[in-house]
Amino acid sequence: MRLNIRKLNNYSYYSIIKDYTNMNGKRTTKIFEKLGNQEQVEKRFGKTDTINKIKEYIDELNNENKEELLKREYNPNKRIAPGIKRQFNVGYLFLQKLYNQLKINEICKSIQDKYQFHFDLNEILSYLVYARIIYPSSKLETFKQCQNFIQQPKFKLHDEYRALSYIAENMDYIQEQLFNNSKNILKRNSKVIYYDCTNYFFEIDEEDDLRKYGISKEHKPNPIVGMGLFMDGDGLPLSCNIYPGNMNEQKTLIPEETKIVDNFKLDDSKIILCTDAGLASDEIKKYNIKDNRGFVITQSLKKLKEEDKNKVFDKSEWRIPNDLKNTYNLEDIENNDSLKEKYYDTLFYKIIQTETKSVKQDLIVTFCFRYFDYNRNIRNNQIERAKKSIESNQVTRKGKNQNDYRRFIESTNSTKTGEIAENTSYSINQEIIDEEEKYDVYYALTTNLVGDINEIFRIVKGRWEIEESFRIMKSDFLARPVNLSREDRIKAHFMTCFISLFIYRLLEKKLDYKYTTPQILDTLRNMTVLEQKGLGFEPEYERTTLTDDLHEIFKFNTDLEIVSYKKMKKILNTQQ
Repeated sequence: MRLNIRKLNNYSYYSIIKDYTNMNGKRTTKIFEKLGNQEQVEKRFGKTDTINKIKEYIDELNNENKEELLKREYNPNKRIAPGIKRQFNVGYLFLQKLYNQLKINEICKSIQDKYQFHFDLNEILSYLVYARIIYPSSKLETFKQCQNFIQQPKFKLHDEYRALSYIAENMDYIQEQLFNNSKNILKRNSKVIYYDCTNYFFEIDEEDDLRKYGISKEHKPNPIVGMGLFMDGDGLPLSCNIYPGNMNEQKTLIPEETKIVDNFKLDDSKIILCTDAGLASDEIKKYNIKDNRGFVITQSLKKLKEEDKNKVFDKSEWRIPNDLKNTYNLEDIENNDSLKEKYYDTLFYKIIQTETKSVKQDLIVTFCFRYFDYNRNIRNNQIERAKKSIESNQVTRKGKNQNDYRRFIESTNSTKTGEIAENTSYSINQEIIDEEEKYDVYYALTTNLVGDINEIFRIVKGRWEIEESFRIMKSDFLARPVNLSREDRIKAHFMTCFISLFIYRLLEKKLDYKYTTPQILDTLRNMTVLEQKGLGFEPEYERTTLTDDLHEIFKFNTDLEIVSYKKMKKILNTQQ
């Protein structure tokens, strides 16, 4: 309610009017109370500060009116109507803003114009993306969960499944346009590109053309599919590819790298590829040295030639970044307590010139005393667990990975004379321990780059981003297990996961990387509002520094005590 002053024949008439606004934004007013002319108003409110006194009176009426409205709208003896939702998520609105800035609606329109289908591909894809981040679940459950958004989806479930086929068929086009459109909202750092692979399991027994038995990174005895992921130098996704689970991941890199260079129109003469030891083939290195390109690839020390191993294990001729004059002997430092304390956190390195059949390269090896002690302590604890397991006769299967203490346990099924023993005996395998200790904390990489060692280390350090991306997709976005069977729908599922990852990573960047993934996702998922009939939407979430940052960055507010229908409509319209 507000004050209205109407002048007629040199006289002023005062009244209080009330505004009514519905969900459609239509506004009407009516007179709530006539206060009278100037004389009557002054008699009631006084001749001094009259207007402010009237406004105070209106504030009191507004408060009373809200209470009366709530009493009128909410009957303690009346049950709620069936099928009416009052609680909605608004956290997805920040994702929607980024989705629209990337012009994914235009990408979808182009695909829709090409195939002339009648359902709204953009609406379906957008809700698949929002739900993957906010309510990660199966496609059927996603359809249900989308009803929790304040904007209700209009598509049908069968349209959602039909859309997956078109998404799969246009994966390359979507990724290309996504990259091009992203350059309009931020600068892409494609000088360094990271590539890595993972795989996803399916809870089935039978193989098909895509789902194959292979080496599962999660040690699952199920058919798998592989995913290759490219990222730029800032940790933002570039592209992804899906391949059969039994395919060697090394065979995926060159075709996909060629594709993004051509489709994204990257300056391939300046590209530096960074990847892990599983992709350290000569063919890949050779491909990435042409036209002055570069590579930085981690190297397994165990696979080195013996002469190179001997150079690595030599305690002399180690260096420190930014110190080009001096070399250091690690054994001298280790045997001197004061020196060890001084250099405890220092990263030492040495460069060993080496070559393969077709590639000249530098082998760069690093060492750190702190990490050495950390690794040694972890292994000693694992050895103690292995001993206790043997003593308590609770040995099960043999461990398969470096974090499983059971890898130190060996079994014997024969006596000293070679006869078959009645019972299997277990003991600690000292050879495995000694072999592991040889490689403690030595980290190696190969590169054809010359110059600033710090720049090479900076490039390698960025690799954690791609591993983190896989973790987000698997754990936070629940990309596995995949509850789809058709090949096209499986590929579309991972395409929506990729777009979701892209948008999420953009959001992290917008927030200046101030918050962890759990903090961001929990906040978005808990940002709900409750509709108060006749008033608008009341926030049900806690206002925090993170919610303040979100509202500041995206220039709208859902954290008002009451978000009126008109204001909410404005927020929804500005997302377009």
